[in-house]
Amino acid sequence: MTRARPILYSFRRCPYAMRARMALAVSGIDIEHREVLLRDKPPAMLHASPKGTVPVVVLPDGHVVDESLDIMRWALGQNDPEDWLAPGSAAFDLIARSDGPFKHDLDRYKYPNRYDNVDALQHRQSGSEFLAELDQKLMGQAQLFGSQISVADIAIFPFARQFANHDRDWFDAQDWPRLQAWLAAHLASPLFDTIMKKYDMWVDPQRAVD
Repeated sequence: MTRARPILYSFRRCPYAMRARMALAVSGIDIEHREVLLRDKPPAMLHASPKGTVPVVVLPDGHVVDESLDIMRWALGQNDPEDWLAPGSAAFDLIARSDGPFKHDLDRYKYPNRYDNVDALQHRQSGSEFLAELDQKLMGQAQLFGSQISVADIAIFPFARQFANHDRDWFDAQDWPRLQAWLAAHLASPLFDTIMKKYDMWVDPQRAVD
């Protein structure tokens, strides 16, 4: 009898899903990957997690984990071969700043038309202050908490990638040599290449019947 695997609902380009996929991959957990379109969410995913965002993991016992950091904690709690959790609460404090104020600025820099009375360049400047701080944090070390990759690096760099890609010429012109090298190294890593594999869209059998 085949043992049931955790199911992952994901969208390739979502930074939250990226970091969850990286934690699942490094932990060696065998999952059933279900690639979805966020504009056409499958009923099975919405049944598992009505909030309708990715990533979502459905465990074999039916338990649902539908926040990316919770998925990372769960996966690394099963197996953390590279010791990503070593920095402890300090890593999650830095992630909270990225997910909170920095993400607020990123959204308004990248999508100013979605918000009222937003100055995109003001939010670029505000977001830049966090990135400049990361550049300083990387002084003398390859990763945010030393020489080894931690959960903070993996959780934060997909959002730094979004910020950089919105205006790559501007980002590359900034005096952030350590941050730029750190981001480039993560984007070129075998782990990132692995989790950015393209999947066919998953077809929900419920929708097929309907």
